[in-house]
Amino acid sequence: MTELLDATEVVDRPELEARIATHRRELTGYCYRMLGSSFDAEDAVQETMVRAWRSLDKLQGPGALRSWLYRIATNVCLDALDGRKRRALPVDMSDEPYAPVEASLAETLPDGAWVEPALTGSVLGGDPAETAVLRDSVRLAFVAALQVLPPRQRAVLVLREVLRWRAEEVAGLLDTTVAAVNSALQRARATLAGHDGKARPGEVDADQAELLAAYVDAFQRYDMEAFVKLLHDDAVQDMPPFAMWLRSATDVVAWMQGPGSACKGSALLPVDLNGSTAFAQWKPDGQGGWAPFAFQALEVHDGRISRITSFLDTRLFELFGLPATPPAEALPGR
Repeated sequence: MTELLDATEVVDRPELEARIATHRRELTGYCYRMLGSSFDAEDAVQETMVRAWRSLDKLQGPGALRSWLYRIATNVCLDALDGRKRRALPVDMSDEPYAPVEASLAETLPDGAWVEPALTGSVLGGDPAETAVLRDSVRLAFVAALQVLPPRQRAVLVLREVLRWRAEEVAGLLDTTVAAVNSALQRARATLAGHDGKARPGEVDADQAELLAAYVDAFQRYDMEAFVKLLHDDAVQDMPPFAMWLRSATDVVAWMQGPGSACKGSALLPVDLNGSTAFAQWKPDGQGGWAPFAFQALEVHDGRISRITSFLDTRLFELFGLPATPPAEALPGR
């Protein structure tokens, strides 16, 4: 715990507001892990800042500014989660995959049902060494697994295991006992351990540069013979907001040659999402131009792609600061 305000320190309101703003990114990361949505995390942090600014006069030394902000953010997240169904990915919502046919696009999920991606730089940042350590804590698989936990267990696990707060600090933040915090942490660990290994982080990083380059090349040429060689035989593909998910490289390719064939000729741009390299995708609009379409998040294990999740919410392009048309370096053949 850092950044204490000493009782004898005189800090005016503008300076306190500036100090609060320096915590925005780490609070966004915390709220994202809690809520599983970049949009919800942004809203939660904004509400945290509003509540903090409104009650600055109540912050008196000795007091921990950072812990005070986390207390507010935790309450905002718990309020937001009250009575709400958990977010998940399509593969986690159904026991059986869809056949790769037109009917696979017939069913969509309700708004707020799926885990959304996050721009790594918006939820991690600052010290490069710290960022490297925390990357696994924002992987899609891990964030999706967190959503299985009851909200207070989720807060305990993130604060204790990810952010490395002491049990006494978490107990103070949640107005509970150290024993209750330790018990909640044990239950949370047991739940994640039994979650079918879905919390296993991916391995997409600089070491897979050659694989990722081959992925872009095969996808942009729509060379399915080359594409299928990059996938594990039991690779999974899902595409929220559609409820469909596929399991097997054969079905993934069959789907791409069928319902997904409109992706032929797409532009891809590498982006850093959830601690891994992902790709923003623009599709040809049929009129000689381009249209934002999706963000493709990959999981890589043992040198091949094990999962492709394509998020079709085009609002993410604006949220992540990407243009409506692809930059030159994203165009096929570049």
